[in-house]
Amino acid sequence: MTANEVVVMRKGQITIPVELRRKFNIEKSSKVEVIEEEGKIVIKKRPSIFDLAGSGAGKGDVEELKIMLDEMRNEDA
Repeated sequence: MTANEVVVMRKGQITIPVELRRKFNIEKSSKVEVIEEEGKIVIKKRPSIFDLAGSGAGKGDVEELKIMLDEMRNEDA
């Protein structure tokens, strides 16, 4: 684990070092989550819809999905 020292600015802002932004594909407008975990501040990248694309491949059945959609449409009617 490499330590990176950052400075907290007046409004509480920090800059994530470029090496880590590249490694974790954090770009302009990326969402990150800041949490406390075991007495530490942890920054985690939140997955975007593009990161999730294909993650459910093979986990669903097209016919099952059609039935679920029909049921939801009937509930809304």
